[in-house]
Amino acid sequence: MTAMGATGGNNCILALSGGVGGAKLALGLSRAVPAHRLAVVCNTGDDFQHLGLTICPDLDTVTYTLAGRNNTRQGWGLADESWQVMAALKDLGGPDWFNLGDRDLATHLYRSELLSRGLPLSAVSAKLCAALGVAPRVLPMSDDRVSTRVLTDSGELSFQHYFVREQCRPRVLGFRFVGSDSARPHPDLVRLLTAPDLGAVVLCPSNPYVSIDPILSLPGVRALLRNCPAPVIAVSPIVGGRALKGPAAKMMGELGVDCSALAVAEYYRDIVDGFVLDTLDGEHVSAVADLGLVAVVANTVMVSLDDRLQLARAVLALARQLAGGSTPCSL
Repeated sequence: MTAMGATGGNNCILALSGGVGGAKLALGLSRAVPAHRLAVVCNTGDDFQHLGLTICPDLDTVTYTLAGRNNTRQGWGLADESWQVMAALKDLGGPDWFNLGDRDLATHLYRSELLSRGLPLSAVSAKLCAALGVAPRVLPMSDDRVSTRVLTDSGELSFQHYFVREQCRPRVLGFRFVGSDSARPHPDLVRLLTAPDLGAVVLCPSNPYVSIDPILSLPGVRALLRNCPAPVIAVSPIVGGRALKGPAAKMMGELGVDCSALAVAEYYRDIVDGFVLDTLDGEHVSAVADLGLVAVVANTVMVSLDDRLQLARAVLALARQLAGGSTPCSL
């Protein structure tokens, strides 16, 4: 987070993303910079085995969104989906708590087949992106397995068990990222974080605890961000004291953290240079500045494609403000 890099017309942008909120900003970034200059590294702590298949919710949400095939109403899955397999599974008495659409199942079947042949997850993701016409690079945070575990008053739960099966009802006490201490960050994540042609790192408006923290828990990633040659910018997932999607606000309250954009800035203060708040949270600008961060206010509620693009432009403008200049890109 040394903010000594340059952000100009030819620089690369690295986004760290969870699912729905991160995918929206990733789409905006994909419209603001040429595809070959954008890489999106996705949280894989949510990945799990279900019905004998490897499910990668955040990777798929980002991929489907960049492909223009996502279900915009529910935020996850594919548009024009059908649910005949799930209905038949329920008739058989099988586990139907995690919905997998008929078309979505093709992704999981193909991924699981390729993984069984020995391909790493990143190579499988590249194949899926190519098939769906996704031009920016979409990478898993690691090819090694990391599993997010939620510590609750009902015991320790896998993330999908907590999030989907239990509908976030148990009280959150903390988190564990099983396997992160021995997992290797994807080599391209490491390379980009040290690249002289990196224009900015963007922490998307995803849940800090269960979407961004799994990435940060990988060995060396926090240190790389602290010493990054380019500006590191976070976009708040909290707007007006609430999370627009997911359980971030509930988690913050149960962990005894003030549910505010300022609290998110405090959480990231050791690894970021700039922070983007929503227009509803403008009163926090001076407090964020007191943390040593450069704060800007923008509309972070991404309803339309234009909202996504305008937020991406605001993030890139902040990166230019923090750095300036231009160098070639070799992503």
